[in-house]
Amino acid sequence: MSMFATLEEAIDAAREEFLADNPGMDEEDAVVQQLNIQKYVLQDGEIMWQVEFFATDEEQGECLPVLSGEAAQSIFDGDYDEIELRQEWLEENTLHEWDEGEFQLEPPLDTEEGRTAADEWDER
Repeated sequence: MSMFATLEEAIDAAREEFLADNPGMDEEDAVVQQLNIQKYVLQDGEIMWQVEFFATDEEQGECLPVLSGEAAQSIFDGDYDEIELRQEWLEENTLHEWDEGEFQLEPPLDTEEGRTAADEWDER
């Protein structure tokens, strides 16, 4: 799993990975059908992004499907506004790191660590 500090970096890396996974395509001829995104908040409060492109909309990845068809293709082609894309992200889908390398939508409240993490998240 590769995470990046900016959404733009994550999109660029996902584009490169898609092209590497599909060696018969070059960037101009590539056709994508699905864009998946995941936002992470690390324990130190740093925000990280992960992005995936897929050739079909049936493929599963680590991230949540966000756009498909022409909308996904326009992101792949670099025709997007990062601010608009960030605004479309639903905060309830953000994964928070509650233990090193372990992410959840919400911290487990049945442990002291989980309650402490929940209190810290509420403060943000």
